Amino acid sequence: MISFYKIKPKFQKLLKPILVGLYKFGITANQITVSSIFLSFFIGISLWFHTDYRWGLLVVPIGLLVRMALNALDGMMARTYNMQSKLGEVLNEIGDVISDLFIFIPMTQIKGLNHELLAFFIGLSIINEFAGFMGKLIGKERRYDGPMGKSDRAFLVGIICCILFFKPIELIIINSIFIGASSLIVLSTVIRLKKGLRDG
Repeated sequence: MISFYKIKPKFQKLLKPILVGLYKFGITANQITVSSIFLSFFIGISLWFHTDYRWGLLVVPIGLLVRMALNALDGMMARTYNMQSKLGEVLNEIGDVISDLFIFIPMTQIKGLNHELLAFFIGLSIINEFAGFMGKLIGKERRYDGPMGKSDRAFLVGIICCILFFKPIELIIINSIFIGASSLIVLSTVIRLKKGLRDG
């Protein structure tokens, strides 16, 4: 299945110099995770007020790219410098869901986006992350399989906001995008659960 998770190793390789620099400054993995949550809140605020300040739409894709980097760096920091902890795992799992909510809920301010479809998309996203974590409980490892995972959803939202900044999207198109994305999340969730049960 096509997913940004497939290119994660190459992305992490690019971030290695930044990782070393952050470690030298005494930055911890948990601090990076918390920074990602605060960044997501700022992204959400920018999106919420984009009707008054149009530049807020551009903050979203840029901010989401930085958030993806932070999400990669916290795990790299924990593994590379032996900072893994139960608190770190809790912050990582809960933080991802909270961060998504900070960003997805303000999308109600996008004109034409069906709120029921958005709510369905958000709910499925939370279930998808839970299904991935279940792989660690019932199987051998945390599952990231399938399309429309965390990074894919961030990319989708970023692209939509970027397009909206330059040109309005027809209602039927933007709602169709979320119908398709929700369908892919369902597929991803099924794949994660099946592989988690198989490994268990």
